[in-house]
Amino acid sequence: MKIKSQRDFYSGLMFMAVGIAFAWAATNYSIGEGARMGPGYFPLVLGILLTGLGGFIVFEALVVETEDGEPIGKWAWKPLSFIIGANVLFGILLGGLPRIGLPPMGLILAIYGLVFVASLAGDEFNLKENLILATVLAIGSYLAFVVLLKLQFPVWPTFITG
Repeated sequence: MKIKSQRDFYSGLMFMAVGIAFAWAATNYSIGEGARMGPGYFPLVLGILLTGLGGFIVFEALVVETEDGEPIGKWAWKPLSFIIGANVLFGILLGGLPRIGLPPMGLILAIYGLVFVASLAGDEFNLKENLILATVLAIGSYLAFVVLLKLQFPVWPTFITG
């Protein structure tokens, strides 16, 4: 069978690989059932859905004709690096690095760091838009995770809160 869309084919395979990994990892936890979900229920369902979606995309890539075969282009290293770096920075700022003596900087500063580093992945940098986005995300995250869900993690840097 001939691949008629390389982009769709390989993205479908990626969805399937992630879905299978999620479903497989979920089997290490109690699954439960619909009325009494265990910690593995959501990752299992998500994995099954991702695998199904990936299978549909792969099937479509093999069946639906495209004009040029939609070849995969070159890797966009700059955006990829900044997006991965932004997520790593978020984790470091949120939890700190005790091994080197860096204290947790908290949720608010981690979100600002995430937004500003991730915005460097694009072609344009707009300080005002980034400040607005980071502020909205910080307020929304604080309300969702700290106020509503009552999760316990640092909101502000430890040297400020004592």
